Amino acid sequence: MTKKSLPKDVVESWPEIFSDIDVRAIPLEYLDSIRIIFENGKVWDIDIAKYAKQSGEDDLEGHLKELFSNYEESIQHIDFRLDVAKVKKDVIKQTKSFLKKPKKEK
Repeated sequence: MTKKSLPKDVVESWPEIFSDIDVRAIPLEYLDSIRIIFENGKVWDIDIAKYAKQSGEDDLEGHLKELFSNYEESIQHIDFRLDVAKVKKDVIKQTKSFLKKPKKEK
């Protein structure tokens, strides 16, 4: 199975963490935007925060699946843009929280 790495610019922003990540799925909360490139050369840039407000945050995933399904035949490529700052903030926060917890005796 081929390892799916993050883009080079993302890895360079925090190499000690991002270089070893094998990407299988990205939670929507960590997406900044999605770029859809169509076979006819048209490009759509979707700002996730704006799209969530317009389509309803409760079912953002459903709306995106429907969008991809409706245009499936004409989409050439989809590029998911990561909100690196949010990922870094959450990883640091969770790591600090984990390190503060005392170990339980067995």
